[in-house]
Parts: sequence; structure tokens; C-alpha cells
Amino acid sequence: CDLSQKKNLTNLLHGVDYVFHLAGLSEVNASIKNPNKYYKANVIGTLNILNSVQHLKLKKFIYSASASCYGNPKEIPTTEKEKIQTLTPYASTKWIAEKMIMRLAVKQRFPAISLRFFNVYGPRSRASGPYSAVIGIFTKQKIANKPLTVVGDGLQSRSFIYVSDVVEVMIKAAKSKISNETFNVGSQKSVKINEIVKIFKGKKINVPKRVGDPKHSSANIKKIIRQLKWKPKVSIKEGINILLKGVNK
Repeated sequence: CDLSQKKNLTNLLHGVDYVFHLAGLSEVNASIKNPNKYYKANVIGTLNILNSVQHLKLKKFIYSASASCYGNPKEIPTTEKEKIQTLTPYASTKWIAEKMIMRLAVKQRFPAISLRFFNVYGPRSRASGPYSAVIGIFTKQKIANKPLTVVGDGLQSRSFIYVSDVVEVMIKAAKSKISNETFNVGSQKSVKINEIVKIFKGKKINVPKRVGDPKHSSANIKKIIRQLKWKPKVSIKEGINILLKGVNK
């Protein structure tokens, strides 16, 4: 159902122990063009979920937050204590939803964890539109024997995280005794876009820079390593090779 329209989800959530909140809209460019749509989906949708779980005895509420809340951070790699500076309606709506969840978790006494995902990639990730995940776009271009479109100079860095690592950390967070905490989820080392091009072994063309695109997005994951005893297993080379093998089958 449309979570922004469905105000009472209690019947759907009856008997549920864990809520993994991954619903939402996530394209930066679309959020700039239609901020109201993003507010309804990401903020009102989250509020409707929260109103529906307040009488449940949840074991854990896991929220898929976004590292976009950091904007262009001063500290690289970036910790969870970094100043919040949202650059787009998408980033703002994800941040507002995170604040609502963490405040209501304390008020309504249910355990919640917010996971701030950096650049998630993997099989079946979206590859349409200019703001889709760069690895998804590169994979599609590689299949079509087209040059890889590099935004700007390609020196911007990203903290890529493979989808299986994301699944693992969500389950680990749900089963943990930790609650009411926020964690970065990304790779231990960020990678420049030009380095990704080399892994793909493709020709490249440079296209203009985009609005709301941070120069560097690099996760400091010391907190989640220390508290949840988790760190990613799949390297960027391994992840891309898995994608390319799947394509070539």
C-alpha cells in the first residue's frame, strides 16, 4: 500500500516483532523537481508507520537512513557526530524521518536503530536516470558497450557498500541488544569514481557536475565496528566482479 495514504497500519503489523523501514523515494534530482512528493513519501509515510507501532511490543525498529544528511562534511571520513547539512529535499526528508523515529523511540519506549547508508550497490539496483547509483549506471553502460559517463572530473570519492553487507548489518542490528543509536554503514575506505572506471575497464566520457552532489562521501565506521562488531566483507573489486559475472552469464 501507499504508506503516505494509509494512516492506520496496525492490522498489517499485528504480531510483528521487527520493523525494517526501507520504504521511500530516493532520487535526488526528482526530489528537487517535486519536493512535496518526497515529503509525503518519506516523512508522512514514516509518521504513519510510527503512529501504527506505538501500541506494539516491538523487539526492534530498524530505519534505513541516508548519509546524504551530511552534505559536504568538513570531516573526511565522516563520523555520526558530524554537523547535519542537507543539500536536497531528498536528504532533508530522510533526516526529518530519522529524527522523528529516534525521538518517538525514546518517548514511546520502543528500541530503534537508524542506519545511515552510504552508496549501496548490487544486483538489480536502479540504473535509470542521472542520479541513480553510479555502479548501476556503469554496469548498464558496460553491457551496451557504451562509454562510462563520469560526472565532473571523477575525483569525487564515495564509500560504496555491497547489498549483502547491508542485509547482514540490518539483521545484526535487529538482533543486537543495542537500541536508540545511529550508525554509519559504508566501506572502510572510500574510492574515487575514476578508480571505479579502471575496475570496469571501460572508456569514459565526462559530463557536467550536478546540483546537490557532494565532492566526498566517506564513512567513518569505527562506531559500528566497536558496538555491533560488524564490518563489510565484500570489497569494491569483488562487488563489481559479481555484478559483471551476473551480466555475462
